[in-house]
Amino acid sequence: MSQNQSNQESDQNNQQANGIQQSHQSIQQQQQQEQNQTIQQQQSQLQQQLQQQQNLQQALQQQNQSLQQSLQQQQQQQQQEEQQPTLQQMLQQHQQQQHQGLQQTLQQTLQVSQAQAQAIAQAQAALQHQVAQSIQQQQQTLQEHIQAVQQQQIQAALQRQSATLQELQQQAQQQALQQATVNKARMPRSRPYNKPRGRMTAYAFFVQTCREEHKKKYPDVSVIFAAFSKKCAERWNTMSEKEKQRFHEMAEQDKHRFDLEMQNYVPPKDMKVRGRKRQQMKDPNAPKRSLSAFFLFCNDERSKVKAGNPEYTMGDIAKELGRRWAAADPETKAKYDALSEKDKARYDREMTAYKKGPLAQPPPQPPVVPAIEDEGGDFDADEEYN
Repeated sequence: MSQNQSNQESDQNNQQANGIQQSHQSIQQQQQQEQNQTIQQQQSQLQQQLQQQQNLQQALQQQNQSLQQSLQQQQQQQQQEEQQPTLQQMLQQHQQQQHQGLQQTLQQTLQVSQAQAQAIAQAQAALQHQVAQSIQQQQQTLQEHIQAVQQQQIQAALQRQSATLQELQQQAQQQALQQATVNKARMPRSRPYNKPRGRMTAYAFFVQTCREEHKKKYPDVSVIFAAFSKKCAERWNTMSEKEKQRFHEMAEQDKHRFDLEMQNYVPPKDMKVRGRKRQQMKDPNAPKRSLSAFFLFCNDERSKVKAGNPEYTMGDIAKELGRRWAAADPETKAKYDALSEKDKARYDREMTAYKKGPLAQPPPQPPVVPAIEDEGGDFDADEEYN
């Protein structure tokens, strides 16, 4: 219902805006028609004045022609009658006076027509200024109305979004309560206080990275684990082996850490025994195992990462080393691949000598270490992925 109301409101607002625009266009057309009518009237008046001037000029020409004819006649009479000089002088003076009067009337009419043209131009400029001011005022009112409509639409959309967010938060709270009840029913197993943290697989490191990225982008949004793990599994299945290589290297490094910590681990005596597992003790005289190219690279770069980032934890250092190894150029990787092959050849030589030499003694029987139940709080993303 809210979406239909919002659609109706938006349609009404669009109709109002269209009506305002149409009224604005009609006003502009009326003003333009009035302006064109006034201009046409002024042009007709100017044409009438020009027609009057042309008529005056024609009259002057006719008068000049008549004067010339009269002059010719007078000259002829002068030739015929040499005894009448005074009459010719009077005629000439009369003609000059008429010619001067006509010139003065023409100048006066020209001045009047110029003044009228200036007045018309001033009136046109004032009319255009008034039209521009009215158009600007109408545009301002239209913009204010559109802004008000947009603000109303935005407020309605925000109210709808807040309602949906409240519904989602209520659903998340209900799911969290259900998950809490399920976790209480599961009765998580206890973890020994000094047991090393279990090793993580490549997929577990991938899910942990996705969770950290999600927390950075959305720190205030709670994560629904079922939907989140499903998206992580879909993304993991579409990744290439080159993209997964970084997480496999992190898993290999974590396995090395777990093996080192488990060598010195002694479980407490009061722990519940679930089964018996034999742990093979390592001979101290045995040759040191060869290192991979990634571990040789980490041995060289670990001190640099620590010096540049003293606040990093072991996990942050491992992530940075994995990122640097993934971004390394082929020449650097080829260098460490060659060193790894060289170290592997060294291990093979020392191992053959160790097996043949007097140092190869049968290792002592290791003590029986009771298998301890895994902790319930360890993050195992492989189970969720499988």
